[in-house]
Amino acid sequence: MHDGLTIGKYSIGVGDRFAHQAAAQLRACAMAAERGVDVVPVWNKSNREHLIVGSEPSSVRAAARAAVERLGWTAAYHVDADHINLATVDRFLESSDFFTLDVADWIGKSAAPAAVDAFVSRHPELCRNVSIPGIAAPFPIDGAFVRKVASQYLRAVEEAGEIYRHIEKLKGKGQFITEVSMDETAEPQTPPELLIILAAIADQGIPAQTIAPKFTGRFNKGVDYVGDPEVFRREFAGDVAAVAFAIREYGLPANLKLSVHSGSDKFSIYRAIHDTLRKFDAGVHVKTAGTTWLEEIAGLAESGGEGLEAAREIYAEAYAARKALCAPYASVIDIDPAALPPVEEVRHWSSERFVAALRHDRACPNFNPDLRQLLHVGYKVAAHMGARYLDLLVKFEDAVARNVTANIFERHIRPLFLPGA
Repeated sequence: MHDGLTIGKYSIGVGDRFAHQAAAQLRACAMAAERGVDVVPVWNKSNREHLIVGSEPSSVRAAARAAVERLGWTAAYHVDADHINLATVDRFLESSDFFTLDVADWIGKSAAPAAVDAFVSRHPELCRNVSIPGIAAPFPIDGAFVRKVASQYLRAVEEAGEIYRHIEKLKGKGQFITEVSMDETAEPQTPPELLIILAAIADQGIPAQTIAPKFTGRFNKGVDYVGDPEVFRREFAGDVAAVAFAIREYGLPANLKLSVHSGSDKFSIYRAIHDTLRKFDAGVHVKTAGTTWLEEIAGLAESGGEGLEAAREIYAEAYAARKALCAPYASVIDIDPAALPPVEEVRHWSSERFVAALRHDRACPNFNPDLRQLLHVGYKVAAHMGARYLDLLVKFEDAVARNVTANIFERHIRPLFLPGA
C-alpha cells in the first residue's frame, strides 16, 4: 500500500511552544545516535497552540531546519501538523510532512447502516476468534462484536480518509507521513477493537504509518501514568500484536507502529514499552509535547535573578487564570486546587525550591504535580509576555538548553529506546 516518505522505527514528538529549543531537542537525538540508536525527531505543534502563541506553522519548519544546520544533523527529521482536521489542515500543508489526523469528534457518530453492513461482509476473517503470534489467547471476536465496533468507529475512519485524500491531492502521494489519532475520546480501545479500526483504515486506502489509540488509564499532561502498569503492559503488547497482524493481513505500511500521545513523563510504563518493543521487534512514536516548555521555566528559575522572577510571575498569572487555562485541557489534567501553593509563598521561593517543585522527580519531597500541570497549560501567560519572555530564553540559553536536552535524553530516550535501560 505504501511507497514514499517513511518514518523510522523509533521516533519522538517534541513540542517547542516558542520555537527556541529545536537545537537542544535535536541534541538529545544526537546523543542517542552516538550510542548506536536512531531516534527520529518530529517537531509537532497543533493549531490550538499556534493560535495561543500567535505563531505560524512555517515557524516550526524554520526552527527545525536551523537546528539541523547548527548541529550538522544528516539523518531524518519531520514536522508534524498535530491534531488537524479538514477545517485546520490547509495552513499546515506547505510546512509539514507529517500529519496527525484527529478524528476523535467523529467517534460514536453512526456510519450509514449500509457501510457497516458492507464492512462486516468484507471482513469474514474478523468474525471469529483471531489468533495472533505473540499473544497467548486468541482475540475473542464474532460478527456481532465487529458490527458494534464498526458502528462506533467507522464514521471516524471515513473522516480520516477524507482528510487524507485532501492532503494527498495537494501534496502528492507518498510525500507525507500519516498518523490516525483516536486517543482524545472517553473510552479506551481494546486490542481487538484496534484491529477492526486498522482494517477500516486499510479499506479507506490510508497508508497510516502511526496509529494513536486511547489506552487504559490516564495520560495527563506532563505527569506520570495513572493506572495499573501491568494492565497497560498487557494492553500495549496486544496492540503491538494487532498492528503486526494488520500489516500482514491488510497490506498496511510495513513500518506501521503505535503512537503514544501525552507520552511525556509516563515513567511507570516506560519499562513496559521498552520490553514490548524488544519482544516484538516493534517501533513506536512517543509524543513528549509540552515538557520542553516546562524545562524552559526550570532553566529560567535555575538561573536566578530576572529568570527566577519571570518564573514566579508566570506561576502567579497562571494561578490567577487557572480556570480559563485549564478548561481546554480538562480531559488530560487532574489538578487539585488545594494542592497549589499560594502565590505569596512562591514569590519567596529560591531557585532551588522552585525547580524542585516543578521538576518531575518523584523521589523529591518538594515535587508538586499540581503546580507542574498548571504551568504545563499556562504557556499562554508567557505568550502574553511577548518579547520579554523570548529575550529571557536567549539570555539564559545555556541553562535552558541544558535542561531541555537532559529531560529528553535522560528521562525519555534512555529508558524508552536504549538497550539495557
